[in-house]
Amino acid sequence: MLDAVIDFLNTIFWQYVLIYGLLAVGLFFSVRLRFQQVLRFGEMFRVIFSAPATDREGISPFAALCTSLASRVGTGNIAGVAVALNLGGPGAIFWMWMVAFVGMATAYAESTLAQLYKVHEVEDGSTGIYRGGPAFYIARGLGMPWLGAIFSVCLIISFGLVFNAVQANSIADAMAGAFGLPKLVTGLVLAALTAVVIFGGIRKIATVAEYVVPFMAGVYLLVALFVLVTNLSEVPGMLGHIVSNAFGFGEMAGGVAGSMMAAMMNGVRRGLFSNEAGMGSAPNIAAAATPMPHHPSSQGFVQALGVFIDTIVVCTCTAFMILLSGAYVPGGELTGTQLTQAALAEQVGAVGPSFVAVAIFFFAFTSIIGNYAYSEMAMSFLGLGNRTGFMVLRVIVVAMVIWGALQAVATVFNLADASMGLMASINLVAIVALSGTVVALTQHYFEERRKGLEPRFHLSEHPEIGRGAEADIWK
Repeated sequence: MLDAVIDFLNTIFWQYVLIYGLLAVGLFFSVRLRFQQVLRFGEMFRVIFSAPATDREGISPFAALCTSLASRVGTGNIAGVAVALNLGGPGAIFWMWMVAFVGMATAYAESTLAQLYKVHEVEDGSTGIYRGGPAFYIARGLGMPWLGAIFSVCLIISFGLVFNAVQANSIADAMAGAFGLPKLVTGLVLAALTAVVIFGGIRKIATVAEYVVPFMAGVYLLVALFVLVTNLSEVPGMLGHIVSNAFGFGEMAGGVAGSMMAAMMNGVRRGLFSNEAGMGSAPNIAAAATPMPHHPSSQGFVQALGVFIDTIVVCTCTAFMILLSGAYVPGGELTGTQLTQAALAEQVGAVGPSFVAVAIFFFAFTSIIGNYAYSEMAMSFLGLGNRTGFMVLRVIVVAMVIWGALQAVATVFNLADASMGLMASINLVAIVALSGTVVALTQHYFEERRKGLEPRFHLSEHPEIGRGAEADIWK
């Protein structure tokens, strides 16, 4: 019964709403912002490298990027890419790229709004912290707190519970396959490590992410580069195969994997699951940052870069390693983590499966702690952001990690897709409704740049832009 309900919701979301809605909204913002994800690509790096240490009230832009990447770069980058290839063929990777390309504009828009409408809260009676996200800009920007509350509940269910179960499931599978560890043991160890970090709150999560994320992504990229170099002559043919298969010109596999619709649907679904652009997740940590320059748009550029790194860089690494191996058979029995492990075993030898298992562990573990950080923002919006509320949430998150390690992959992935679909639908409507604000902020940002000034946003000078924003933050 539960599987039937989940399948019905996924049919509605992924065949009639989001598969077109995500691309349409991303294209909408790309056009309205004049394709700045290409023409202003350098600005994404400028706002990261020019930012000094943050103040005591927020986290740094780099910490916000790493924390969002901690959530973005997870099982979707390894197991999810393999699933997309198995079900949709090589063309699914092309559609993952398209989702990322337009998703960079969507990520910019939602994180810019999260910065504008963030609030300042006092924590532990002394130190302050910034909180925000889609629930806050829905309530403050659209004047619909009830819809913000629905979004917050969806976020807690999906990120605090379901998505963390997905990550734990992938870790348990990888460890069982590579080292023969019982899934219960993996679940208990992972739950203990998760508790150590999340009980320290947002700042501890950001600190851990700053160290772990650059290291894990760097090592994974080096392995992928090695595979590319050793198979250099096959790369042009592989790229041509990806593009041709994306439009249904590739060979059919089981009557499904070669079709354009299968490639598009699986590429879009797994692409969103990986980079989260438009879902309304990353804006929650974007709001916690002290932006530099002191302008809402600067954090939008940071999070657009996060989408690029996640999908165009990390997901592509996984896809190339699989497609350049003989382990890949469209529609074959191998899928998910096992397919990636088999591909890397062929490329680098017996150490391959173990490397994938370790990579899965780090990618998925950081996703768990990043997902929890988002849940804290939702709890705060619902008025449950106190010591008791956070304690209950943390205990449930740890329990879900153990539960997820023991569940079947199909059930967990399908439930994650349904949760993600509902969240994304609410968020996409909200950011389109507030698109005029995003455009006005962007125009102001680059007007300041053209004058040779560092962009600064003062709410008192632009009351028409920031109705509902907290005046003390944007003095």
